[in-house]
Amino acid sequence: MTVLDFEKPITEIQEKIDELKKISLESGMDLNKEIETFEQQAEDYKKELYANLKPSQKLQIARHPERPNFLDYVDLMCEDFIELHGDRTGCDDRAIIGGLAKIDGRTVMITGTMKGKSTKENLEYNFGMPQPQGYRKALRLFKHADKFNIPIVTIIDTPGAYPGISAEETNQGGAIAVNLREMAKLKVPVVAVISGEGCSGGALGLAVANRVYLLEHAYYTVISPEGCASILWRDASKAAEAAEALKITAPDLLKFGIIDGEIKEPLGGAHHDYKAMTEELKKTIISSLDELSGMSGEELKKSRYEKFRKMGAFLE
Repeated sequence: MTVLDFEKPITEIQEKIDELKKISLESGMDLNKEIETFEQQAEDYKKELYANLKPSQKLQIARHPERPNFLDYVDLMCEDFIELHGDRTGCDDRAIIGGLAKIDGRTVMITGTMKGKSTKENLEYNFGMPQPQGYRKALRLFKHADKFNIPIVTIIDTPGAYPGISAEETNQGGAIAVNLREMAKLKVPVVAVISGEGCSGGALGLAVANRVYLLEHAYYTVISPEGCASILWRDASKAAEAAEALKITAPDLLKFGIIDGEIKEPLGGAHHDYKAMTEELKKTIISSLDELSGMSGEELKKSRYEKFRKMGAFLE
């Protein structure tokens, strides 16, 4: 597994444990007490480390190459997933995937951004950066769900919408703007989860929801820390300072009313235990849908609209 810079002390302790186990096995010496001491030290260090991460360190975990992606969660959480392809104008953007599925027997329209774990997969999914066709496909699925009264679940992990010339030529900004407007009008429950990176309008284009949740080590921001640093200081290397200033992690976003809750991750991050992470995610989605199912279509629409209208503050 890829080891992040700040995790190297944990790796060093683990190497000592492995070395002691090897010596014990080869020599027959009883080193169980020493091994247990080192294992306890490693566990204590991990708990302290991950409970006090800086925003820049959470940023690294959110971008971890082995972090679960959309299809990992679908495979572990859903039954009878049927992918629905295309935007009905000849394109099928693989950076956004969606379809009908069941979660504990409840039919949902589940849609999300998709990242790969290898170079080949990342090329297929465009590194999780959707083009306008992807947002139009997502909107088609949302409208289908709205027509047949099916709850919507979105799982978002994107560094942002694709910034290339082809995306601009096919109206990237317009596609996202239409999604924001039309998602605000939906009369079915919408639950959104930021599972890794939630960057800019590329994330918001799938996140106009009644309930928005953030995984413990995920982030949600109007601009990437590197982009912010490049604008403010003309120096992308100051991304760590920008990450601190932007208030991109769950505790700050909860305080500002941007998200509705934080979903705890396994110790070390979601990539350490896919099943445990999926169980926590599933519990949150089910409880949210149970809560929202008692509201009428007009109530869902009104509460969603009011939720986003009250964000932010104005000074005159």
